[in-house]
Order: sequence, then structure tokens, then C-alpha cells
Amino acid sequence: MVSENENTKSNTSSPPERFWLCVSNTGYEASLEPRKVYEGLPDAPARARGLVRIIDESGEDYLFPVSLFHPIALPQDTAAVIHRLAAVS
Repeated sequence: MVSENENTKSNTSSPPERFWLCVSNTGYEASLEPRKVYEGLPDAPARARGLVRIIDESGEDYLFPVSLFHPIALPQDTAAVIHRLAAVS
């Protein structure tokens, strides 16, 4: 039998600010799609400058203004699927 703690543990969210929802692509129309979820990488110096490091479809990471995104938390299983799909592409 699975305890309540174990069951809840499997549904915990991804680390904060690992995934970002694009809310605007102003100035980056060729690079970003509004309403699309992007995976981000931790980058404290960039964040201090108001930037976020985002992984695009090519698997490369680029800095964008944080104002173009909203951080979102995803369940771990969903985050794992997104990460696995990105590795296959």
C-alpha cells in the first residue's frame, strides 16, 4: 500500500523556474512563440541582469528578457516527459 506521503511525493512539482511560459515575443518573433512552454537553465548572473536562459528547439540556450516569460511549475512526471522529448528532437 502506498502511503499518502509517497503518493504526494510522486506528484511534486518541478524545481521553480525550470520551465517558462512565453507570454510575449516582442523583438524576438523569429525565436519565440507566445503560449509555448520552454525549459530554462539556472543562471544567477543573467537573472541579476533581468534575463533568463532558455533552451530553444535546436537544443541551444539563449538569454532573453525575463519580462517575456512567466515561470511555471510542472508535475515531475510532466517535466520528465518534456525533458525526454527535448532530448529526442
